[in-house]
Amino acid sequence: MDAQKVKSDLVLILDFGSQYTHLITRRIRSLSVFSLCISGTSPLKSIIDINPRVIILSGGPHSVHAPDAPVFCDGFVEYVEANGVHVLGICYGLQLIVQKLGGLVKVGDRQEYGKMNIEVISENSTFFGSRIKGDKQDVWMSHGDEVSKLPDGFKVVAVSQQGAVAAIENPSRKFYGLQYHPEVTHSTQGMKTLRYFLFDVCGVSADWNMEDVLNEEIKVIKETVGADDHVICALSGGVDSTVAATLVHKAIGDRLHCIFVDNGLLRYKERERVMDTFEEHLHLPVTCVDASEQFLSKLKGVADPETKRKIIGKEFICIFDEFAQELEKKLGNKPVYLVQGTLYPDVIESCPPPGSGRNHSHTIKSHHNVGGLPKDMKLKLIEPLKLLFKDEVRALGKILNIPEGFLKRHPFPGPGLAVRVLGDVTEGNHLEILRQVDEIFIQSIKDAGLYDEIWQAFAVFLGILSVGVQGDQRTHSHVVSLRAVTSQDGMTADWYRFDSEFLDQVSRKITNNVRGVNRVTLDITSKPPSTIEWE
Repeated sequence: MDAQKVKSDLVLILDFGSQYTHLITRRIRSLSVFSLCISGTSPLKSIIDINPRVIILSGGPHSVHAPDAPVFCDGFVEYVEANGVHVLGICYGLQLIVQKLGGLVKVGDRQEYGKMNIEVISENSTFFGSRIKGDKQDVWMSHGDEVSKLPDGFKVVAVSQQGAVAAIENPSRKFYGLQYHPEVTHSTQGMKTLRYFLFDVCGVSADWNMEDVLNEEIKVIKETVGADDHVICALSGGVDSTVAATLVHKAIGDRLHCIFVDNGLLRYKERERVMDTFEEHLHLPVTCVDASEQFLSKLKGVADPETKRKIIGKEFICIFDEFAQELEKKLGNKPVYLVQGTLYPDVIESCPPPGSGRNHSHTIKSHHNVGGLPKDMKLKLIEPLKLLFKDEVRALGKILNIPEGFLKRHPFPGPGLAVRVLGDVTEGNHLEILRQVDEIFIQSIKDAGLYDEIWQAFAVFLGILSVGVQGDQRTHSHVVSLRAVTSQDGMTADWYRFDSEFLDQVSRKITNNVRGVNRVTLDITSKPPSTIEWE
């Protein structure tokens, strides 16, 4: 999907490092308005090329006084004013507007973190619409600096209960600012504020939908792929690659050639189950390649998770290249493109945080979808889902008539069980133990009718031994951990609250049926501070 070709009004978020930036993107899309997030320090040309109707400056962990504090590009103010672009600054974004337009920001006498009550003090606020002077609401604050002097032409719209500036506006220049975070659920009227700002203040139209995305993406694929070009699609068995393959197949038909690689790191009976779905239900042309020995031999002795990811990514590409060569012999025409189901969270989590001083990301994900591709890869990439979140991909899959049961499958990582076995995946029977534990856990969740309530669930092999007592004998066996989270898009997540009876039954099933496990633990960590996967 090309951001420049999206028909609806586009809202651009300039990311200055806030942990909530992705939530702004999601909240705006939930209003049927297309939003896109790029680095806050992106050059002016990047902004001009996207041609946004509205720009939102996100929050961030920095102080505008710091010498290395990230700022928007030179010419930004002149561009937005010349083109009638509305600008909203949130938290750090508000302070940046104030500082760059001639106001003053100081270190606050009293910091404001967490829940805070604010009060409207302006009689005629463009920003807050129908709200009248004296109206109050609870919001979520997270700042140490505060505005001490406004730029010319700005006025204070609301203040916090401690007297700090909470909202400002200059309608004539189309600049607005909130010191709090309207995108988080703790700000009780945050969505109402964003909705009013976009539709009533900015005049944005709510005309972005998945049908348009589907039609636009098919058009882009047809324009990209030549009439005689052939395309390879790497199918993992997950929702993302399957939707991507179905989409490309709809666009170019039999010139798509799918490959499913058994890398030896799949879940219990995953290969058989996935191939049955591809062939019997989706009718996709799929070749299954058993490369388990190839992958596991390269992973032998490797414990570092990032090294594992890089090795797996490289081996995948080698197999795809070999597959392309075989197709060339068969077709007399060399495949040109490789389709991948990369999603927007993959892209976001592989970008450098503004102000970090890094040329590459503070890597959260570096699997073959984003960070593990070799520089000498011969195939060109097609990533039709790279601007979509998981729930949007599922909505797209529904339009493409992919079975609902398949679309509801929990995400499975590209590197497979390699990131769920801590340490060397080739040691002993660690992979087989994990497969059995994972199967019991997932089947128990399904039997309890909980599968659709959970965004992702899986088991982890911790690679440590624990003393236990089984069959009146002392044992020295393995420890496994169970992880289940709730989430909307995988960018943030909370652990799922199972009842104690369910956990007791699952633990007993695992220790009674899986030889080599004598202790079961539960991961109760949210994201952040952890990631969803164990590595």
